[in-house]
This record gives sequence, C-alpha cells and structure tokens, in this order.
Amino acid sequence: MLEEIAGLGFGHVELSHGIRITLVPGILQALDQGFIKVSSVHNFCPLPAGIVHPAPNLFEPSAPANHGHEQEQWLRHSRRSLDFAAQVGAKVMVVHLGSVRFFWFNPARRLRRYTHSHPMVSPAADRRYLRLLAKSATRVRRRQRPFWDQTRRSLEQLLPYASEKGVRLGLENRERLEELPAEADFPEFLKNLSRPEQAGYWHDTGHAELKERMGVITQRRLLEENAARLIGFHLHDVDEAGSDHQPIGRGRVDFKMVRQFWQPNHVLVLELNPRVGQADVVESKKRIEDLLAG
Repeated sequence: MLEEIAGLGFGHVELSHGIRITLVPGILQALDQGFIKVSSVHNFCPLPAGIVHPAPNLFEPSAPANHGHEQEQWLRHSRRSLDFAAQVGAKVMVVHLGSVRFFWFNPARRLRRYTHSHPMVSPAADRRYLRLLAKSATRVRRRQRPFWDQTRRSLEQLLPYASEKGVRLGLENRERLEELPAEADFPEFLKNLSRPEQAGYWHDTGHAELKERMGVITQRRLLEENAARLIGFHLHDVDEAGSDHQPIGRGRVDFKMVRQFWQPNHVLVLELNPRVGQADVVESKKRIEDLLAG
C-alpha cells in the first residue's frame, strides 16, 4: 500500500480510520525501510480488533453516561491511536467530536430526505427548504447541550495524553447538521481548551462545501473564523450530485480561495474516494502543487 502511494510521488501519508490491525506490521516495515513518512493519523487508527471497515464514529466522545461504556471506549481507543501516531512519527491526529442523538426523531434526517427528493432545487431559493432547515437547526440546538458538554469533558481527558505523546489533535469540521460542533461554536471552543496549544482546527473542504450547499455556512467564513487555529486540511472536491472525496478540480470547491489560508506549517492531505484512479490522484496532487507554487 505505502509503496504504491510513494510510487505516485508522495513523500508523506495520512494513515486513516480504515487501517486494519493486520496492516500494522507492514506499515512499520515500510517506514523502517524509508519508503514514506507519516504526516498524520485519523482516529481510530489502527481500527479496534474485529473491525474491518472504516469506523471513525464507532465510539463518540459525546456519548452520554447512560450509553454503557462508549465514552470510556472512545478514550481508550483514542489513546491507543495516539500511541500509534507517536510510534509512526505523526505530529497530528484528526478527531471527530461526536453528535447530537435523538431517541425517536432526528430532524436532520428529514432535512436530508427533502434534499435527496428535490435534487434539482437550489436550497437558497427554496422557501420550504429554508423553513425546514431553520426548524431542524433549532431542534438540534435545543438538544445539543448535554452532548456538547460531554464532548468537551472527553477532549479534556485526552489532551494530557496527547501532550505526553507529542501529538496535536486536529478537530475536524463535519458535514451533517447533527454532528458536533456547530460551526459557530468552533472559535470559542478552541479558545477555552485547557491546553490550547495541543489542539487546533482541521478543515475538510468537502464537508464545508456540503454544509455551504445546505445553506448553513460559507466555506470562506468558516476558514476566516478559525484561521488562527488552523493546523491542517483534508482536500477533496464535491461534484454536482453532492458526492464528496472527488478529484481536485472535478467539482465546485473553490480551491483558489482555500489556498489563501494555507501556511507552511499546515498539513495538506488529499482525501480521495478509493475508486479514484491513479491518474486522477496524480492530477489532483499536481493541481494542489500548482496552487502552492502560485
């Protein structure tokens, strides 16, 4: 796997939440032999034993206390991922921050059903959609507090261990309405961390594009509000049908605008669909390099 990636011209790789435990010996061997270096890992990495598919939300830091031992499992496996990150020389671990859960009716699902059944309608011009969005967002916000408080407690428990391992946490923006945090909460959340130097904002271009299409935020504003705390990016495009993790330049993400926020210390990761062919991977890499050169 790593030989193939290095053969495409990459010097660094992110080890993501699809890495099975059986791949670890080969990864360590490849790193020992100098094929490639690791820039970042994505929680959970490697996957917990018995899990063989990508599962970044297998356990959530927002899980309430009455949900068995889920939060304890999140903390345990996040620490294990930090161990692995330190072992492979990664400086950042990307983390999801959970979600607001609904027992019977999740208003965000109704919103998604509406957009799927009206694919040709522009949300900004659809009054029925905008009313539904406002109603759904209000319901999520009203229920958010206990889940958001638990996320913050969970993260505070993880920060000392991240500091011990010398790995920063990249807190990623998400694409669904019920996922945490709400975009407006990011700046204050990052500011009030007990160890603010140990975590930063991780920007996913595809997630931001999907939220912009929903009418929730604009990608530029999200970047502007968190620019001072940016530490890295997942770079991928979103096509007209709303499919993300597409090759760079094949969709509607304004990468010239995004490029204005890149700094030399940032980690830039191409996060492409596994079905993307090698030629498109190489072309995406070249497009990003051209933007950097410019």
